[in-house]
Amino acid sequence: MSRTLRVEADGGSRGNPGPAGYGAVVKDPATGEVLAEVAESIGRATNNVAEYRGLIAGLRAAASIDPGARVEVRMDSKLVVEQMSGRWQVKHADMRKLAEEARALAGSHVDYGWIPRAQNSHADRLANEAMDAAAAGRQWQRVTGPEVSGTQTAAAPADPDAPPTVVVLVRHASTALTEQRRVSGRYGEDPGLSERGQAEAREAAACRDVRGADVVISSTMRRSQQTARVIAEALGVEVLTDPQWDETDFGDWDGLTAGEVVKRWPAEFAAWNESGTAAPPGGESLRTVEERVLAARDALLRRWAGKRVVLVTHGDPLRVLLRSVLGAGPALQRRIHVDPGSRTLLRYRADGTSEVLAVNRV
Repeated sequence: MSRTLRVEADGGSRGNPGPAGYGAVVKDPATGEVLAEVAESIGRATNNVAEYRGLIAGLRAAASIDPGARVEVRMDSKLVVEQMSGRWQVKHADMRKLAEEARALAGSHVDYGWIPRAQNSHADRLANEAMDAAAAGRQWQRVTGPEVSGTQTAAAPADPDAPPTVVVLVRHASTALTEQRRVSGRYGEDPGLSERGQAEAREAAACRDVRGADVVISSTMRRSQQTARVIAEALGVEVLTDPQWDETDFGDWDGLTAGEVVKRWPAEFAAWNESGTAAPPGGESLRTVEERVLAARDALLRRWAGKRVVLVTHGDPLRVLLRSVLGAGPALQRRIHVDPGSRTLLRYRADGTSEVLAVNRV
């Protein structure tokens, strides 16, 4: 019989939009024991964005405790509960992306229910601490609880003869913003490929790295999907999309050049370049990006074990995967360059080891 976990989540902003943050707690519903807490200030955002970010963080925390558990989500946001239950439409484009990300994490083993704010006081307190930090201009996070909790069944020994999984990472091809060296995040303009980008996508589709691939996976962003479709058509395979492979949310920096960002946010930009916890105003930290990318990686390796997978994604998710194989910390994230349309090859073995086969092939 599968285990049951309870996620209580909340989020809010001072001003809507304004300084925002979220909080989530994972509990044992039978005993009330707190198994994990997660909270983060997220700069400037709306109440609904913060609430969805709290839900996503809580679902990730529950999955880290027991990925097979049934999850009861309880929130005092009627909007999020009704939308995630499928009774209300998600009309706003930003909310649709967040809802898709939550659904990808939830699968079919999560149910949603509304509770009064008084019964959501733990998550509410964490969210208010995060909002206080955001209002003071500070980046703040709280993460407590073990990475894995509860009874685990012993894993079967890896088959030494099992074929490895090869992941061909393709950075999306060029857009007008790429060519202007402007920041382009998951909730920004979402441009399509430029003429140069279309040529880069065709070159990627014709290269030997992608030959024989079993599937093409893409982020939900337009530039990635357009690149992925060119490759998939050449291979005769399908394209699967997953919002967890979307680019970082760059918040207020979206659409700006690095020089423009440095002029307006010199301290924040320096911290973002060196730290895994600093975030652009209204955006997400590298730590948050890592959590969703590594969870998506684990799901990919379970589903496509022993296959050759083409993954069309963005600079930050690609660099996270490369760092995870190399064992490199967040300070190296911004020092790894990947060109539009380039290929980076990673090999994952059944025994849990992995290696880099190639980086930034063009």
